[in-house]
This record gives sequence, C-alpha cells and structure tokens, in this order.
Amino acid sequence: MLRCYFGGSPTRADHTASGNCNLSTAAAGGAIVVDAEDMSYTLKIAGYSRTKALLETGKWATSTPFRIGGHVWTVRYCPNDDADFMSIYLVLDSEGANKDVKVRCKFSVLDKAGVPVPSLSRAYKSVQTFTPKASTWGYSKFISKADLEGSPHVIDDCFTIRCDVTVLKEIRCEEITKLKRQFVVVPPSNMCRDLGGLLESMDGADVTFHAELFGSMMENAGDPVEIGDMESDVFKSLLHFIYTDDSPPEMTRDVVMAGHLLVAADRYDVERLKLICEDKLCTHIDSDNMATSLALAVQHSCPGLKEDCFEFLAPPSNFEAMVANDGYEHLKSSCPSVLKELIARFLPAELKAAKDIIMKFLVPHSV
Repeated sequence: MLRCYFGGSPTRADHTASGNCNLSTAAAGGAIVVDAEDMSYTLKIAGYSRTKALLETGKWATSTPFRIGGHVWTVRYCPNDDADFMSIYLVLDSEGANKDVKVRCKFSVLDKAGVPVPSLSRAYKSVQTFTPKASTWGYSKFISKADLEGSPHVIDDCFTIRCDVTVLKEIRCEEITKLKRQFVVVPPSNMCRDLGGLLESMDGADVTFHAELFGSMMENAGDPVEIGDMESDVFKSLLHFIYTDDSPPEMTRDVVMAGHLLVAADRYDVERLKLICEDKLCTHIDSDNMATSLALAVQHSCPGLKEDCFEFLAPPSNFEAMVANDGYEHLKSSCPSVLKELIARFLPAELKAAKDIIMKFLVPHSV
C-alpha cells in the first residue's frame, strides 16, 4: 500500500479525564492512499534442457493461471526467443479485462534456499499498464542462458523463477488518527440523585435554591444578595447549570466564557460544572490562550488542564509562541512556580546549569 502523507494542524480531540490519564483518538492529518494487492507466483522449470530442445524459437510454455487484483494472470516462459537469452512475460487474461490495470512486476531466479538472486533478477521501476489490447509485459532478454547454465542455481536440470506482482487499485483519502492522552473526566449528570437527597432529608424539599447557598455572603435573611467580582451573564450561566445540570449555551460558543465559569464553579464548589469548563478549555488550547489557561489551571486546582497545557508546550515552537503572547507576563508574575516546573520538565537533567540561567530570566524572584 502506497501512502502519500500531507500534514495539517492537529485537531485536539474531546477529553474525558480529570487527574487521570486515559487514551483517545485525535485527528493528526490525512493520507492519500493507493490500495494495492500483492502476490508472488513461483514457476518451476523442471527439465530445463528438454524444454529448451522442444520449444522452438518464438514458442513458449504457459503457467497455470492465478488470480490477483480481481484479474486472472499467467506467466509465459520462452527459452528460445533469442539465441543467447531466455524470455519471460506476465500475461493478463484479456477476456476478463474490461479496463486498464496498473501493475508493478519483478522476475527473479531463486537460489536453492528460495531467495531471489540479484544478478538474475529484473524489474522496471515504473508502473506498467495492461489493457485488453496490450495484455503482455515482460523481458525478451530476461537472462543470459550462459549465465544461468554456469550458475549453481540449475540443480538436476531444474530451476525456479518467481514473479512478484503488485496490482494498484483505487486512490482514496483517509484521516490519520493517533492515540492522545486525556486529562479531564467529566462525570455523568447527578441532578436526579441530588434532588432525591434533598427530598429525602426534607432540607429544601421545595426544590428552591435559597440565598443561603452562598453562605457568609448572606447578611440578613430575605435581603437581596450582591454577587461581587462576577459578571451578570456569568452568574446567569451558573444558575442555568444549577437548575438544569446542563452546559450553558453561552459556554459552548465562547471559550472565554468557559474560563469565567470555571472560576465561578470553583468559587461555589460546583464540581461537575468546573470539570465541564476544564474540558472545554482543554479542547481549545492554542498559542493565544495558552498562558491564560495555564494560569487558570494553577490558580483553581485543575490538574487535567495543567497537564494538557504542558503537553501542548512540549514542542519548542509552542513554548516560544506563549512567551511572545501578552498573557505570559501575567502568568510569570502570578504563577512563577509553574514556570519552574515547566522548565524542569522539558530540559534534560544534565543541563542543570542552563536551567538555572533560564530561571533567572524567565521567573521573577520572590521577595
């Protein structure tokens, strides 16, 4: 099978892991594939001298038919096509052929161990086209009779020729996938279980989420609750999830919203929403948001997102792109420890001196 690969930016697959490391498939590019079928057919010439004497110039002996690539073939052996050379041909059964057939073919004399003899082998590098009107291909001067007869490969007046045939079929395209590590696991919905627990305990059995949900933020029972440090649309999406246990529509369209919701979910300990947001960020990591995503992972205890960021930064070009991004300065000042961890992970242990130098330039000194 012939594969001509063409590259492409890898598409990050959906993750379903947290803290653990599972495997999934991710698109890695594509391939133009030429399907092919291979076969080796051996033809034993038993009684070489007798066939040479019986078959006159221009006469041949034909092998038993064999099938490959949906077509029937034979091998034609001519010991006297030329005074000094024997001839060999691959023949397509033209009665069953209604279209062109693309073929690679090689003929070889085998030694006593059944291995092709290089000096007694012939093959064209180019592909040969067989048609109903041109159904024969081969060598009119395959090998010298003198070379064959003087070799150790004619044993008891017998020798063997092998015909290696490859029939090329259709050309098609396919996606190339690779195994990819997953770092975020989103658990299934547990809303029914949680509401059932409320009903069983009679605590909030009216299925109303009271302001007491926000704990110390409640000053006086019944008073309006002011939610600080959060945009109204973020809080609305948080309530949407609390009431429905479903991903807010805004988050599916906006990666930035996923980051804001992750912060909110961490603040109010809405663990499943936090994992959903973490998973969303993992599937949309790129050079522009890498520094911000890594800072979120560190500040809000998201080990899966952190590992995914580290995996993305493994190629030096991705690390350089992150350093050139505006978000890098915030990462450097707010999370210096993660930069130390990152550098320590990707630089070889023997380059300790280089690590120390890099630390001085990339990581701010703590006061």
